Amino acid sequence: MKATGIVVEYNPFHNGHLHHAREAKRKSGADVVIAVMSGQFLQRGEPAFVDKWARTEMALAGGIDLVIELPYVYATAQATDFAKGAMALLDAIGCESFCFGSEQGEIEPFLRSYQLLKEHSVEYEEKIREAVQTGISYPQALNRAYASLRGKNEEFADLTQPNNILGFHYIEAAKKSGSTMKPLTIQRIGANYHDPVTQGVSIASATGIRKVLFEGGSVDGLSPYMPPSSLKALQQCRTFGSWQQFYPLLRYAILREQPENIRQFAEVTEGIENLLYEAAKKAPTFDDFIGLIKSKRYTRTRLQRMLTHIYTGFTWEQLRSYQAPAYLRLLGMSGAGRNYLRLQKKNIGLPVISRAADLTDTMGMLDVHASTMYLLGLGTEQLKKEYTTPPFYFGDRDSK
Repeated sequence: MKATGIVVEYNPFHNGHLHHAREAKRKSGADVVIAVMSGQFLQRGEPAFVDKWARTEMALAGGIDLVIELPYVYATAQATDFAKGAMALLDAIGCESFCFGSEQGEIEPFLRSYQLLKEHSVEYEEKIREAVQTGISYPQALNRAYASLRGKNEEFADLTQPNNILGFHYIEAAKKSGSTMKPLTIQRIGANYHDPVTQGVSIASATGIRKVLFEGGSVDGLSPYMPPSSLKALQQCRTFGSWQQFYPLLRYAILREQPENIRQFAEVTEGIENLLYEAAKKAPTFDDFIGLIKSKRYTRTRLQRMLTHIYTGFTWEQLRSYQAPAYLRLLGMSGAGRNYLRLQKKNIGLPVISRAADLTDTMGMLDVHASTMYLLGLGTEQLKKEYTTPPFYFGDRDSK
């Protein structure tokens, strides 16, 4: 059986994701689509809107055949490490290709951009250092350095667009690891990442969908933008994950430490621990807190990743101890996905773990701990859910 891989968060799964899954399968000619999905915390440094089991169920109902969890250490990392972890898992499970959605819509500009930066790597790194020294954020420095090399040549990818950026890093990670997976891309359609829900269209952004529900809108009102299976899963959720929901526990986690102790947590740098500590004293809500700490130098995403690590207790020492994924955590499968695992068993490059009790290495135990902290933030009493939830099996549907 032939497999193609995609990297997802499904926060939550909507019609745009459905389109991506179908097009990935069509374009690759694969028999199964394998999704590497972030767990309870996401790349932009946020708690997932709904837990990973609900999102797995949405994914399988939407045509995905295997859902593999991206470990916390990669799921909450900057784009380069996020991509590195995801590509390693897709390669290990035997994908012949990977397919990402992009604003660019064509793969050749990404390949040319990769070659450009590879050939001018020394100059590129120097331009980044110079840009950072002007006081701008690291992502802005990357854009400035790349733009100076690219010039006005439209044969290269536009790396100012969020999906293009991630797509480039997927290609970069795969090529640097020596993977033989073929990169593919499809044109992103419909709403952009931050766009609000718009009447009269069938594809809305996940951000817009979340905003509707956070502002008291009904799940039923989202029916034009989401498959019925996703709507059903949302209707069963009592609480949705957000920093607003988690803030009392985050505030406690910050204030229980002295500023010098906050420095130990991953991504906390340059003395910002003092600002975090003082802001936590003053701010009654998360929005107030972010307003006190956000600056030109620190993007909201970078700050939220810091806060995620403080909340979960993830340290610099832990971050630096991980080199590569050590396992494939199975969250769910279709009938076709189960057949794929059975047929490819001898060719899969990492152990497939289906029970949390078998996650005995430090990376796996971190995933279990992060999941417990997520469930605590939701206010649920089911803190053992990580151990009691088996991989979701979606009937005998063959992947169509």
